[in-house]
Amino acid sequence: MTPDPDDENERAALVARIKEHASYRLAYEDGSFLESDAVRGVRLELEFLKPEEYLAEHGVRSTIVVFGSSHVLPPQVARARLDAVLERGSRASAAEVAAARKALEYSAYYDEARRFAERMSRRFAGNGQRDFVVATGGGPGLMEAANRGAYDAGAASVGLNIELPEEQDPNPYVTPGLSFRFRYFGLRKMHFLLRARALVAFPGGFGTFDELFEALTLVQTNKIGRIPIVLVGSAFWRRAVDFDFLVAEGMLAPADLELFSVVETAEDAISTIDAFYAGTVLHREPPG
Repeated sequence: MTPDPDDENERAALVARIKEHASYRLAYEDGSFLESDAVRGVRLELEFLKPEEYLAEHGVRSTIVVFGSSHVLPPQVARARLDAVLERGSRASAAEVAAARKALEYSAYYDEARRFAERMSRRFAGNGQRDFVVATGGGPGLMEAANRGAYDAGAASVGLNIELPEEQDPNPYVTPGLSFRFRYFGLRKMHFLLRARALVAFPGGFGTFDELFEALTLVQTNKIGRIPIVLVGSAFWRRAVDFDFLVAEGMLAPADLELFSVVETAEDAISTIDAFYAGTVLHREPPG
């Protein structure tokens, strides 16, 4: 029997059923709707706007972006793991020993990233405008090292984390209120570069390469203004990417090699950035 809207009891029941349906929910309270393909454009806009609001609230005018592997360990952790493997003696495979030794070797970059961020951050920690705020992907490894360096200096730092199949927690050194989680890599990379006054890339994998080469492409094509792009660790970068080969094969112009510098240490990276700005950094507008 069809409910009768003119009957007072049935009317109330009908209204309740209408209000319970997902269609009646306010759009921003309807999780299923917000997750639908139809609202992708809105989600993209929200991922742009939310960090902008918080960064403005915290007075962040410009950033120095640090990229690098999430797998690199702090030296003391890497040393402890190698010792543990060696203590197993013949029960440890050659591959396990080699991997532990390699992890210890690369842990030196953890200290370099930490020292770089600490020294750069200390210059600007108290200026009130928060220029050259360290910004990373917000995760572990070399990202943690850079946020940790800013933390050592008593300075703010930004973490632009990403939603992954295996959830990646933010590292504990990012400033509360400046740690963001993204769904879309594209919006995350946009935020990396919107305020960037310099980019420093330590050894890394697909993620580091993706972020680095997008930045190089944007500078090469004049989509953003020129900024210092510094690759730390010549032994890694010269073998990982044969830039001279790309020039020889006509895939890059010789002038493209001037878009970045390859250095060895935190101090070298700082000197490269200083040379680019020659004492005028606080008077330059962010690129793009």
